[in-house]
Amino acid sequence: MRLGIDLGGTKIEIVALDDAGAERLRRRVPTPRGDYPATLQAIAGLVQDAEAELGQRGSLGIGTPGAISRATGMLKNSNSTHLNGQPILQDLEALLQRPVKISNDANCFALSEATDGAAAGAAVVFGVIIGTGTGAGIVVNGQVLTGANGIAGEWGHNPLPWPEPDELPGPECYCGRRGCIETFLSGPGMAKLHHDATGATLSSAEIVARAEAGDAAGERSLQAYENRLARSLAHVINILDPDVIVLGGGMSNTERLYTRVPEIWGRWVFSDRVDTRLVKHRFGDSSGVRGAAWL
Repeated sequence: MRLGIDLGGTKIEIVALDDAGAERLRRRVPTPRGDYPATLQAIAGLVQDAEAELGQRGSLGIGTPGAISRATGMLKNSNSTHLNGQPILQDLEALLQRPVKISNDANCFALSEATDGAAAGAAVVFGVIIGTGTGAGIVVNGQVLTGANGIAGEWGHNPLPWPEPDELPGPECYCGRRGCIETFLSGPGMAKLHHDATGATLSSAEIVARAEAGDAAGERSLQAYENRLARSLAHVINILDPDVIVLGGGMSNTERLYTRVPEIWGRWVFSDRVDTRLVKHRFGDSSGVRGAAWL
C-alpha cells in the first residue's frame, strides 16, 4: 500500500493506493495555520488513522510547497512560510518511524500524470502547473528529476523567451526580477496584463469565458496568452525535448490551448517537426496527492 500526503496551505489530504493505482481511501483535514508542530501531528494522525482503518502499513510520500535544501536539509521556498527552515523530513521520519519521501507539488503532479495519468508510458514528461503560480516537474523513465540544486523544472522563474518590445522589461515578480514567465502565464499574471491593456478587472477564467463568447478584448488577451505559452514551451522543448507536456492548474482547463499552442510553437522549436504532445491532465487536483503516493 502506498500512502500519499498533499500538504497544502489550507488543507492536508491523504490518499491510499494499491499497487495498481486504485484508491483505497481518501481523507482531508484543515491545515493548522502557522503552527509547525500541529502540522506534523495532523500528518501523523492522518497516516495512523488510514493504516488503522485499512489494517495495513504503507510507504509514505509527501508533496509540499517548496523543496528540501541540499545545503541544510531544511524546507525552503515554501509559500506556507512557517514551514521554511524546518527539518520536516527528519521530524516526520522520527514521528512515523519509517522512511519518508518528500518532493514539491509540481514534481508530484508530473509523477502522477507520468505514472498512470495523461502521459502514462512516456519516457520524458514535463508536467506544468499554470494556476495561481507557474511551476513544473520533470519525470524521466518513471523517476522524478530533482537536479543538483533541487530546482529542476522551475521554468516559471526564467525570463519570457523571444519577448516582444511591448513585453519588456516585463512585470515585477516576487522573486525580485522582472519579466519572469510566471508573471505572464499564471492566472493572476494574465488578469493583470488584461487589466493593464483594458482597465477591466477580471479573473483569468472570466477573460477566457468572454473570449469564447466573442468579446474582442478577451480574445486579444487569450491570443497573447497562447502565444506566450507557445514560446515558453518551445524553449522547454529545445532544452529537454520531452515526449509529452501535461498541463495542470486552473488555466489548463482552457480547452483551446491544446490545439492552438501546438499550431504555433513550431515557429520557435529548433526542428523541422515537433512530435511532443501537449495534453490535459487526467487527475487534475488529485494529481498532487496521487503523485506523492507514487514517490
